[in-house]
Amino acid sequence: MKKMKNLKKLTLLHSNDLHGDFLAEKVDDKLIGGVSRLSGYINKVRNEEKNVIYSISGDMFRGSLIDSEFQGLSTIEIMNLLAPDVVTIGNHEADYGLAHMLFIEKCASFPIINANMYIKFVGTRLFDSHCIKEIDGMRVLFIGILTEEVLANTKSEGLVGTLIDIQDAASEVAKICDAYRSEDIDLTVLLTHIGIEEDKKLAAALDPACGVDMIIGGHSHTLLSEPCVVAGIPIVQAAVGTDQIGRFDIMVDTDSNCMDSYTWQCIPVTEENCPRDKSLEKVVKAYKEYTDEKYGRVLTRFPRAYTHPKRNMETELGDLLAECMRDQIGADLVLLGSGSIRKPELGPVVTFRDFMEVFPFQGPVMGFRLTGRQLRHIVTFMLRDEAFEDDGAERCEWFQFSKGFFCEFDRKKHSIISLKMNGKEVEDRDVFTVAMQQYFFDSIGDFLDLPHEEIEKNGRPIEIATNAPNVLEEYFRDYESLKLVGGKRLIIR
Repeated sequence: MKKMKNLKKLTLLHSNDLHGDFLAEKVDDKLIGGVSRLSGYINKVRNEEKNVIYSISGDMFRGSLIDSEFQGLSTIEIMNLLAPDVVTIGNHEADYGLAHMLFIEKCASFPIINANMYIKFVGTRLFDSHCIKEIDGMRVLFIGILTEEVLANTKSEGLVGTLIDIQDAASEVAKICDAYRSEDIDLTVLLTHIGIEEDKKLAAALDPACGVDMIIGGHSHTLLSEPCVVAGIPIVQAAVGTDQIGRFDIMVDTDSNCMDSYTWQCIPVTEENCPRDKSLEKVVKAYKEYTDEKYGRVLTRFPRAYTHPKRNMETELGDLLAECMRDQIGADLVLLGSGSIRKPELGPVVTFRDFMEVFPFQGPVMGFRLTGRQLRHIVTFMLRDEAFEDDGAERCEWFQFSKGFFCEFDRKKHSIISLKMNGKEVEDRDVFTVAMQQYFFDSIGDFLDLPHEEIEKNGRPIEIATNAPNVLEEYFRDYESLKLVGGKRLIIR
C-alpha cells in the first residue's frame, strides 16, 4: 500500500522594491496601492490562513519624501507596523550611508538578512546570512543574496565588499544549506535583490543538492503573470511599490522536505481585494501632513507634464533637467544619470514635493574635462546593444544630455555617424567642460568605460556644487515658468 504524504499548507506573501510607496494613487477613478491596503491584505490573509509568512526582497527605501525627509526612519516605523517576517537588503538600503544602514537595522522589529555583505578588512558579515522561520511544525530557511553589481553606492565607501558574481553567490548558498543538511528544513527560499535575469543565472548555477525550492527576487521591478522556472526552481517578483503583492500557496511535503505543489499569483492592491489598515493610516497621515507643509510650495510651472517613461532612452524630462543644470552651473555639457530620475513625469505645476520625489538623490556635482575623442568613446559605449534590451536599464547606465549636444548613431554598425557640440562636428582634440553627479562620476570607469586616470590627464576634477537637487531647485525658483526647447539630442538609426 502506497504511503500517504504528510502535507501541510503554507501561504507565502512577498513584496519587493517598495521604495517608500506609502500612499494610494487614483488610477481610472480607482485607488491603487498604498501601505494601508497592503497591510489590510496581509492581515486578511493572516486571519484566513493558518500558516502565513510575509517577506520583502529589498529596497524598502527611496522614492518618496516621507522616506527621504526622515532618512529611512519613517520607513522603518511603517515597516514595523506592516510586520514582515523576514526582509533582505537591497542596494537602496545603503543610500543614507553604511553607518546609518546599520543603525536603521537596529530599529527594525523584524529580521534583516544578507549572506554576502562584509567588512573588507576583517571579513565580518554585516547581517545574519539567513533565518529559519518555524510555523506549524515546519521549518523554512530563508537566505538573503545581493551581488556587487547592484551595490555601487555602498561600494563607493570603500569599506564594504560582497560576492563578485553569481557563481560565488551559488557557492555561498551551498555552504549555508550544507550547514543544515542534518536538520529538518522543510522549505528553502532565496530572497534576492539582483534582478530577474541574474536570478535565472543563479538558479541555473545552484547545485540541486542544495534543495533550494524557490527564489523571491527584486531590483528589476519585473511584473510577472506566472513564475519563471529555471532548473525546476520557480522565480518570482511583484513589480515595484505597493500596487501589488505576490502570493504563493504551497503544499509542503514535510517528510521529503520539499514543495509538493504550489500556485502563485500577483494580487492587485485595490479597494475590492484589500481592506484598509486604519491604525497604519494614522502613522502615514502624520508623516504626510508634515511633508506637505514643508514641501507644498510651488517652484515653477511647465506648459505641460514632461515625461521620463524609461531609463534607457532619451526623455523629455531628462533633457530638461540636464539643460537646467547646465545653465545653472555653466558647463559645456551635463551628463545626468537617467536612473536618478525616479518618477515617470513632472509638471505642469511643479511643487517642491513633486521635484524631490522625481529627483531625490543628494550628493555633489563634479566638474571635469573631456576631449572629443573621450566623448566619442563614452557615447559609443553607452549606446552598446546591451543598453537597449528590456533589462538594459538595470545592467547599463544611461545618461541624459544637455542642449547643444547632438549624436546620430548607427546601431547596426555600432558607430557614430555624427557627433556635434553647438552645431560643430566634434574633433578628437576638442576639450569640453563636463558636469556629472558624483555618484556616477565615482563609477565612471564601470558606467562609461573611462578610467579616472584618463580624465585626470585633462586636469584635476573638482566639486562644483555640493548638492545636485539644490542646483536644480535654485534654477527652478529663478523662473516662474520653464519650457523644453531644442530638438532631440540622440538620433538612433
